[in-house]
Amino acid sequence: MFDLVIKNGTIVTATHSYRADIGINGETIAAIGQNLAGKQEIDAAGKLVTPGAIDIHVHLEMPIGSFTSADDFFTGTRAAAFGGTTAIVDFIETQPDETMLQALAARKAKADARAAIDYGLHMTIGPTDIAKLNQLPAVYKAGCATFKLYMAYGLRLNDGELLQALEAIRDAGGLPVVHAENWDVISTLIARNLAAGRAEPRWHPRSRPAEIEAEAAGRVIDLAEWVGVPVHIFHVGCQAVVERIVAARRRGLPVTAETCPQYLLLDDTVYNRPGVEGALPVCAPPLRPATEPPLMWQALAQNHLQLVTTDHCPFTRADKATGLGDFSKIPGGVPAIEARFPLLYSYGARAGHFSANRWVDMACTMPAKLAGFRRKGHIAVGYDADLVVFNPEKSMTLSTETLYENVDWTPYEGVSVTGWPEVTLSRGYVLVQNGEFFGKPGQGRFVKRSF
Repeated sequence: MFDLVIKNGTIVTATHSYRADIGINGETIAAIGQNLAGKQEIDAAGKLVTPGAIDIHVHLEMPIGSFTSADDFFTGTRAAAFGGTTAIVDFIETQPDETMLQALAARKAKADARAAIDYGLHMTIGPTDIAKLNQLPAVYKAGCATFKLYMAYGLRLNDGELLQALEAIRDAGGLPVVHAENWDVISTLIARNLAAGRAEPRWHPRSRPAEIEAEAAGRVIDLAEWVGVPVHIFHVGCQAVVERIVAARRRGLPVTAETCPQYLLLDDTVYNRPGVEGALPVCAPPLRPATEPPLMWQALAQNHLQLVTTDHCPFTRADKATGLGDFSKIPGGVPAIEARFPLLYSYGARAGHFSANRWVDMACTMPAKLAGFRRKGHIAVGYDADLVVFNPEKSMTLSTETLYENVDWTPYEGVSVTGWPEVTLSRGYVLVQNGEFFGKPGQGRFVKRSF
């Protein structure tokens, strides 16, 4: 007699689909078999049972200048749970007078009080952190196995600093995760466009050419190859970058990469909308022409891109409107933390781009493996009972009325999906069932990740 049994469902893992019951004791999957009995039972007949989805790229309570992203650690993780996501990885940024372990403790304190699902943290290495690279082994031991490197914005590292950071991450046993853009070129093009009076949101993508984004991705791949460290490229949205990644992987290099829902379902025509509507989808790298999203679906199907994250970083309409006179001042980011898993099923697996197993791999299993979640992302005895009962026939129209993200717009307003989570479990606890949330702030735990 198990504490909880999920009965009669079709289990979908990254490699197999089969009918079986799942027995859960405490926080852990205890058995997979037929005719299991539990003190509590959930009937999943006609439903898919998947691992909890994992989003390794989110920005909750993230400050950008005078703005802070609209979802805090509770509202963001609650929305994630409604969409079938049971673990996230957010970010740490150190202050100049702070050690990395002090910054980790401060970020953990904020998340521990609010997170409703389990979480990990990437340690960001900015220019002022180059003098702190000897702290990386202690940070890795504390559970931050991944390290964020920017090639853009104020946290941008120059090539010499990138080299030093990659070497230190290699020596600590970690994985660099990289925002790859050429900031010198971007800054020049922004200044040129603004000087010519070209200040509308539609000039945002024109200041960040795909070919130059590909140059930056290729440059960090080359540096990582020379250093001898794996590298993961964040938020890929154009074929020019995919080609650099494919070329590297064909040479046998340990390069992985992700895309996001916005690069699969939106294109740069949205920036032509009048007023704040054109500012809302500003993100970086930018949305690309309509020829690119089909290529991103193809790249996922061919495993040229290995996973899908969200880069969830929502700002309100009022925040976005502050940059209408200067597109470079629009706070960048779009929301997607709740809809990612269902969108990938509806427009990916259901539409025939890839199998349901591949869907689980790119949203659950590969993110866990890549980020060092050793007991998540898979359905097997001994793993955390992070599970989703997914109704493949349930229809939902996305809007600010149906989504729980704490922001007054969604880029997927009016988009219909077929396939939605009905039950989300976190370590055996029913967080969401039939549209009702049973979690609470602080229920999630920091997960120490390692490779």
